[in-house]
Amino acid sequence: MAAESCHPRGLSWFARSCIPADPARHIAVPVPISADAEEESPISALPDELLLECLARVPRASLPALPAVCRRFAALLASEGFLHLRRAHGRLRPCLLAVSVSSAATFARALLQLGASSVPELEVAALPLPSPLHCAGSSSSSAFAHARAVALGRDVYLIGRGATLRVDAFTGAARACAPTLFPRKKFAAAAVGARIYVAGGSARTGAVEEYDPSADAWRVVAEAPRRRYGCAGAGAGGVFYVAGGVAVSSGGDGSGGATRALEAHACAGSVDALHVASGAWAWSARPRAVAGGGCVVGACGAGDGHLYVVASHAVDLSFWRWNGGVNRGGGGGGPCGWVALEAPPVPRGSVGLGMAVRVAMAGVGGDRVTAVVNATAVRGHNAAGGGALEGMVLVYDIGGGKWSRAPDLPPGFRRAACAAVEC
Repeated sequence: MAAESCHPRGLSWFARSCIPADPARHIAVPVPISADAEEESPISALPDELLLECLARVPRASLPALPAVCRRFAALLASEGFLHLRRAHGRLRPCLLAVSVSSAATFARALLQLGASSVPELEVAALPLPSPLHCAGSSSSSAFAHARAVALGRDVYLIGRGATLRVDAFTGAARACAPTLFPRKKFAAAAVGARIYVAGGSARTGAVEEYDPSADAWRVVAEAPRRRYGCAGAGAGGVFYVAGGVAVSSGGDGSGGATRALEAHACAGSVDALHVASGAWAWSARPRAVAGGGCVVGACGAGDGHLYVVASHAVDLSFWRWNGGVNRGGGGGGPCGWVALEAPPVPRGSVGLGMAVRVAMAGVGGDRVTAVVNATAVRGHNAAGGGALEGMVLVYDIGGGKWSRAPDLPPGFRRAACAAVEC
């Protein structure tokens, strides 16, 4: 636990006792110092403004240890002033943050710097989980096995099944937050404005929930037109998108098998769109299908206000951007509608029959999109072609229209939740 102040008692006496009174004879003579004669360490005597200037210049890799020095350090690091000075000194870089909870006491964090003018750097750290962390009757690892990560400012919210974790992107400090009202697994989550929205991942409810970070509370704001499982979420232009997945129901609707199969196919390659301001769905009667078909396996919004999706076609991947507003139709090549972009350059044979593909996507500002590609053989199937992919990181330059490859995430981050942050 951090101390109240930054000047430890007895440090002066300890330092002086280590200095020999007669260096030739090497005899240490401790010199007791009275409490009145003790002086504060120089850095602790600095006003907050100067101390913030010092902290803002600390290398990012050294920041996680600083909140434990004292509570004053922790408060200053968590302040808006620290973020402002960090940005003013040019020390903020776009990064991809991957979080994986693998035990009851710690979680792993991988921070990949994506600065355009520098070589990508990868930092990995194991950090403690907050205690107690309530996970609604399950262990920490199972509660966050298929978690979604959503970034709001410097904080990344890791939303799992019956548990929510807030992680500071700079220091790695984690704090437990209110869980969703309904337990969910493999659901859609995204930030729109200063709120977080989740949908899908449950056959028992079609409720769309909104999270208010200032109140640490969830509330139901809408009912989804389709209940999706295994879907992806994205936020762009004031719209919450729910993409892909399969249709699920409580089993009491009496619909036939053919109808359910058609609905499942329609969900897998389509997108629903919720206007968060009005609470109205743009395409409630029929979802917007991706022009090239296939199954949506990843989606994100970017700072340019567009939706980006990756679709799987059994043997390859395609990449699409939705142009224009959600109230207008249009085909794939017009000024409004789906626009085909360069496909993600995955190794030949890594995507094929018998392979399950998952793509965790995040928009990095308004000029880039990141995609973390994972492909594994489905149980009971022999994958044809190449081997599995784990933690392959691709970066798409929106202006240039080209993909590039960044360093892969370390082993053990296959199910990691990813978000883009400025750190």
